[in-house]
Amino acid sequence: MASTSGEGSGVAAGRIRSHTSALYSDCQSLILEIRKSVTMMKDIAVHLERDERTQMVKDLEDGVVQLLAASDECMHLSEAIQSIGGELEPAPEPTNFKKKFDEEIAKSKARSSSHTQNQSLLRKFREAVWHVHHEGQPMPGDEQEDIVMTSTQCNLLNVTCPLSGKPVTELVEPVRSMDCKHIYDKKAIMQYMKSKSTRGQCPVAGCPKILKAQRVLCDPFLLIEIDEVRSMSKQNARPDAIEDFTALDEDEDEDD
Repeated sequence: MASTSGEGSGVAAGRIRSHTSALYSDCQSLILEIRKSVTMMKDIAVHLERDERTQMVKDLEDGVVQLLAASDECMHLSEAIQSIGGELEPAPEPTNFKKKFDEEIAKSKARSSSHTQNQSLLRKFREAVWHVHHEGQPMPGDEQEDIVMTSTQCNLLNVTCPLSGKPVTELVEPVRSMDCKHIYDKKAIMQYMKSKSTRGQCPVAGCPKILKAQRVLCDPFLLIEIDEVRSMSKQNARPDAIEDFTALDEDEDEDD
C-alpha cells in the first residue's frame, strides 16, 4: 500500500529526531570529557607548581582556556541540535538548516550559563595553582571575601527539588530544565508536567518558564556539579575544620 504524504512526513520527522538525538548525545559526551580533562589538568598544574615549573603551568592554563572555549561552542551546538530535532517538521519547501542553526545557537548563547560555569572552572584552576605557595592569601587584585565566596559557591541554581523537597545531592534521578536551569527529581517533575492543572510552568516560585519534557534532562554538567557540591559539603564538615579549644582549656587551667 502506498504511503500517504502525512505518513511520509511522520517517518521523516522520526528520522530527524533520531539523528539529532544521536548527535546531541555525542556532543554531551564530548563536553563531559572536556570537563574531566580540565579537572585532571588542574591537578597536574598543582604538582608542577610545587616543583616550580612555571612555564609548564602557564602552558596548561592556556590549554584549559582553549578547552573551555571549545566546550562552550559544543554546548551551544548541542542545544541547537536538540531544539531543531524536537521542533522541526518537514515542509514542502526546503529547510534552510544553516539559518535554523544560526538562530538556535544565538538563542542558546542568550540564555546559557555555560560561560559563567567555564569562568568558574578557570578560576578554580588559577586558585588551586596560587594556593600552592600562597595558602590563605587572596590572589592579586582580589579581596579575601571574594576568595571565600568563589571557593564555596556552586553552579546549581537551586539546591532542593521544588516538588519533593529533597536536596539535589540526594536525588536518585536529578534532571534540569535546559531553559530555566532549575533542577528537579525526575519522577516528580514528569508527573507534574502531565498534570493539566499546572500548564507545565516551572514549579519554582517566580519562574515563568514553561517546561517541555524533551528539554528536561540530566545533562553531563549536572552530575558533576552535584558531585562538586557533595565534595564541598564534606570538606566543610571535616573534623579538622572544627576549631580545637583543648589548648585554650589547658591554658585556663594553668592560670587557675
